[in-house]
Order: sequence, then C-alpha cells, then structure tokens
Amino acid sequence: MPVNPELQGREFPPTRPYLVGREKVREFARAVFATDPTSYEVEAARAAGHRDLVAPPTFPVVVQEATLAQLLAEPDSGIDFSRVVHGDQRFSFSRPVFAGDELTATLRVTSVKTLGAHSMVTAESTIVDADGAHVVTATSTLVVRGDE
Repeated sequence: MPVNPELQGREFPPTRPYLVGREKVREFARAVFATDPTSYEVEAARAAGHRDLVAPPTFPVVVQEATLAQLLAEPDSGIDFSRVVHGDQRFSFSRPVFAGDELTATLRVTSVKTLGAHSMVTAESTIVDADGAHVVTATSTLVVRGDE
C-alpha cells in the first residue's frame, strides 16, 4: 500500500503536555555527548542568564516523538513503520528548551512525495510552552521504502 497523498495538509490534535525534567535534560545531554555545563549544572545555567538547565538543541525530538506516533498510527496513512528511514531533521527555535518547561506539540504534514517506489513524508511539529508561546518547530522527513 503506497503512502496516502491525502495526508498532505493534515493536522493532528495537540499532544499531552510534556514536562521537561532536569534529569531528562541531563540524560539526553549525556546520550548526545553534549559538553555544555548549562545542560548539567543549574548554577552554570543561571550564571549564563538562563532560568534553569538548557536542553541540547536536538532535545525537541523527545517531544516530537509523540506527534510522529500519531502520524504512524493513522489508519489510512499507508505508512509501514518497518519500511521507514529517517531522512532529515531540522529545528527552528524561538528560544531554547529549559528544564521546567511544559511543552505541547501539534503535527502538520507539509509534504508527501512519491519517488519511484519510495515516498517521502515531511511533517512539522510546532512545539509551544504552557502559555502557548512558540518554542521550536521540529521538521522531520521520513522516507518510506517501497517494494523493490
């Protein structure tokens, strides 16, 4: 079953709020080998002018994952997860993610392209804080391998 081209333009409901914890920031920073002390030490973050620990720039994938799960679970998507390869990832920030943030994400499929037997699905997850202010937009392109 090919990817449904009618996914393009579809928007999904906002995810449940995700509370960014200090230990989650530290764990993620260790996992990506981040060395900035503002991701580990509250004192270093505050000395640098931040209110709390600063998440590494790729941390929003943790929040974005819930939106991509919505897309992959969509019954009419035609996306077979066993055939998905992550093709591209980009972030556009209004501000950094901090420990203590409560973030909610909304996914919109911006593009569905067919390239031979394969498809490319691009989706933007707009991530906002508890006040509804934009924090970051995470854009992923998923390559869905077709029958070869």
